[in-house]
Amino acid sequence: MKSAIPSLMVQGTTSDAGKSVLVAGLCRVLARRGIKVAPFKPQNMALNSAVTKDGGEIGRAQAVQAQASNIEPTVHMNPVLIKPNSDTGAQIILQGKALSNMDAVGFHDYKKVAMGTVLDSFERLTEEFDSVMIEGAGSPAEINLRENDIANMGFAEEADVPVIIIADIDRGGVFAHLYGTLALLSESEQARVKGFVINRFRGDISLLQSGLDWLEEKTGKPVLGVLPYLHGLNLEAEDAITSQQELANEVKLNVVVPVVTRISNHTDFDALRLNPDINLRYVGKGEKIDKADLVILPGSKSVRDDLDYLRSQGWDKDIQRHVRLGGKVIGICGGYQMLGKIIDDPLGVEGDPGQSQGLGLLNVNTVLTDSKKLTHTEAQLNLDGQVTVVKGYEIHVGKTIVQEKQPLILSSGEFEGAISECGQVMGTYLHGLFDEAKALSLITGWVNGSQIKQQNFEQLKEQGINRIADAIEQHMTLDFLFK
Repeated sequence: MKSAIPSLMVQGTTSDAGKSVLVAGLCRVLARRGIKVAPFKPQNMALNSAVTKDGGEIGRAQAVQAQASNIEPTVHMNPVLIKPNSDTGAQIILQGKALSNMDAVGFHDYKKVAMGTVLDSFERLTEEFDSVMIEGAGSPAEINLRENDIANMGFAEEADVPVIIIADIDRGGVFAHLYGTLALLSESEQARVKGFVINRFRGDISLLQSGLDWLEEKTGKPVLGVLPYLHGLNLEAEDAITSQQELANEVKLNVVVPVVTRISNHTDFDALRLNPDINLRYVGKGEKIDKADLVILPGSKSVRDDLDYLRSQGWDKDIQRHVRLGGKVIGICGGYQMLGKIIDDPLGVEGDPGQSQGLGLLNVNTVLTDSKKLTHTEAQLNLDGQVTVVKGYEIHVGKTIVQEKQPLILSSGEFEGAISECGQVMGTYLHGLFDEAKALSLITGWVNGSQIKQQNFEQLKEQGINRIADAIEQHMTLDFLFK
């Protein structure tokens, strides 16, 4: 059997070109062949994050790629994670642990130091695994970001790894994207590009052939594959919010999620979005929260700012009306904090020090602290006397003092979350609350008594990963992947 090349980096012409998906698929292709493979992303900017078993924090895309590799995720798969908390500032997480908040200029200078951390993690993976599939970030052709680059060609040059470039034809302009990206690279960077991949193609491939021939002639680089548009592909997104799927049946539950400016871990709602009995609707700027059985307030990287934004949209009044008419509300993490009476940030952890009045739907008060809780969690969920097991993870700063009934009992014996005296409003720090089929059925029964189709969410993710790997094996020339 041929052995896989030690490392390969996938870079894209744009964000959301398909880098994460291609890396996940390549990892599964190699894992199917018995090759010990791991994913790696030097620098990731995302508000969707996962918790590793050793209590570190990485981008969710790398956790999915680890699943595709049939291994547990570690902090070294994403050594630099940037979590924006404003238009110009972000929390910087190195090898799973929060370092500090930095503005864009400060981090640009810090990247010279961060390269050492990136190379340390990469070396650890190359020592442990036969092959490492690497994902770039954004585009390597961002001229203003090329100095001190650790995310794309700067890393590829330092680590001396080959590169393939992927572009999304569904967006249009695919040949300009690929030709222009290559042209903006230096000679040494161009030399390490081994070929191109075109993603999300629909139609007759023969109609594309003249363009492929032109691209190969102009660049001297082969097109390694044209991947089809995979309808209904379900894989956790790095940051982009995926809208509701086509609904074949009459829905039993209408769920509305308001999209705040720093929404985080919206992958919490994928199990809802993929259930044919549930209509999940994201509400954006200028829209109303209405026609809902359940309103869910999502996590947020800047809770007090997003609470102000929520009020600016009139969503606080919509939620109050929803409860007054008998509707149910759930807050997850930052959304849980918003449902309380007070959010106090005396140290300025998420912005200027100060205190905000919450929505007052739960009798809880939260104080933000400079330490972050990162842990996997298992608990018993009790709603209306019905009990089931829930599993997930916690990523949050702050301590919440609860003076309500608490619906969750952690495996440690501690109580968690809160449920209002009226029984209509619930909050919890547990991400992944809806992933277990029995837990989702218990929650939907609590909301409006509906019995929904039970689906194995982990199985759905596996099916998505395998669909990508199947498409790669069918539509890509994989000789470049092997020695």
